[in-house]
Amino acid sequence: MSGSHQIVCPKCGGVNRVPDDRPAGSARCGKCGTPLFASKPVDADADMFRRQTQRGDIPVLVDVWAPWCGPCRMMSPAFEAAAATLEPGIRLLKLNSDSENELAARLGIRSIPTMLLFAEGQEVARVSGAMTSQQIVNWARDQLRSRT
Repeated sequence: MSGSHQIVCPKCGGVNRVPDDRPAGSARCGKCGTPLFASKPVDADADMFRRQTQRGDIPVLVDVWAPWCGPCRMMSPAFEAAAATLEPGIRLLKLNSDSENELAARLGIRSIPTMLLFAEGQEVARVSGAMTSQQIVNWARDQLRSRT
């Protein structure tokens, strides 16, 4: 008997059980039919952030940013390119610190851009400052590798 992963839909927030022996990259939400992965980051509000980090069981990489932040805008294409490499093993979220300032404060965000990595519902690593797509990929994989 094979195992499975709980994957949260990026559109409706529904939790989907995806068997390990089926490709998660082509899976669709059982509730709304949306592909579970689209090789791009998901814009997240506080509720979607909570659902993705607490209900799913794949790691979640969060880019905390703001529209007025030059380095954030510079890093945005790199974060999107990293999603194409890291998905479906890692969910990538974009969290606008202006729109979700209470959540950003609870997370202790002091500067942006800041990336947070969550695994098993807990923050396991963070880094501030703009990065290239390869730096993002390497940083996320290194952080997860050091946990095993």
